Amino acid sequence: MAKWFNWGNKNKAKDKNKDEKVHEEQNLSAQEFEEAEEELSEEDLKALEEEALQAAPEEVIEQAEEIPTEEPPVETEQVKPKKPGFFEKLKDGLKKTRDSITLRIDQVLVSFGKVDEELFEELEEILITSDMGMDTSLKIIAELREKVKKEKITDARGVRQAIKEIIASRLVDEDTGLKLNSKPSVIVVIGVNGVGKTTSIGKIAHHLKSQGKRVTVAAADTFRAAAIDQLEIWAKRAGVEIVKHSEGADPSAVIYDAVQHCKSKGADVLICDTAGRLHTKKNLMEELKKVFRVINRELPDADIETLLVLDATTGQNAVSQAKTFSEVSELSGIVLTKLDGTAKGGIVVSIKSELNVPVKFIGVGEQMDDLQPFNPSEFVEALFGSD
Repeated sequence: MAKWFNWGNKNKAKDKNKDEKVHEEQNLSAQEFEEAEEELSEEDLKALEEEALQAAPEEVIEQAEEIPTEEPPVETEQVKPKKPGFFEKLKDGLKKTRDSITLRIDQVLVSFGKVDEELFEELEEILITSDMGMDTSLKIIAELREKVKKEKITDARGVRQAIKEIIASRLVDEDTGLKLNSKPSVIVVIGVNGVGKTTSIGKIAHHLKSQGKRVTVAAADTFRAAAIDQLEIWAKRAGVEIVKHSEGADPSAVIYDAVQHCKSKGADVLICDTAGRLHTKKNLMEELKKVFRVINRELPDADIETLLVLDATTGQNAVSQAKTFSEVSELSGIVLTKLDGTAKGGIVVSIKSELNVPVKFIGVGEQMDDLQPFNPSEFVEALFGSD
């Protein structure tokens, strides 16, 4: 037992010696650090302090250089591109028509050294092939011959200006505006499916509301699938009221309810959508006649505008549609859509010349304000203006 305890005492002694050695090393390290610190001269300390001061500002400067890379909101608004006006949209929209008519006229005038009968024949061909129609084109060239002779025009510039003036004179009409003096007034919108009829109603409603008028639309096209839903979407976009029945309902009943709604709510304008296609042409025309009978009976003194929506891309087919619908009612105006997607803008001149029906609205885009009242002088300027 004494030996075992002895062995334990020896181990304790070893551990004690080991601890003392560690403490000595730690004390030595602390002593060496203090001695090393004392060996640093004042100049060395000063140099270290200067390095620290020089390093800090560089980081601040880099951060300050990164901040201005984000432009303030005010500057972003200043460089924002200016929204083009309707005339610029019209000019851009008529580019295909301008290339089809005006550009070709300019090329012919440049190639001819003198004004003669051969020049007139070339110009006549250009007008006919640009969907101005045979009759309209012949009348324009006949008038051009007389004007050239009377005014003694001998140069290409004079001929170009003469054509421009003749076309402008054929588009001028005192009735291009809407006559909506009664309360309520009625706009009946007719046209075949696919021409942009429902879209045009929404845009016209928006246009009238922007003038301070209270507008209601009647969803009387109850035959086409989703026609009511589509009109409801456009009514919400324009911020106007809508009167609707279920699909397949009697269109005349919808018109009747819409008229009563306008009377009770004091609406300024009622815009009526109508069917664009039934089983036969006869059924379509009969339904339209019923619609007009209801309006005339319920609002005998109201101003009624009957607007026919035509797709400009259909060219002379649009004139045929206008002749068909004019058999049902007296058309008061044309809404010509999709002018921005066709080279057949000459149809505007043809419609006015052959049917004597004024174009009241033209569409040159898909936005809400891309359907605007027709201005003949602006149209001719955009048609004959340069790019």
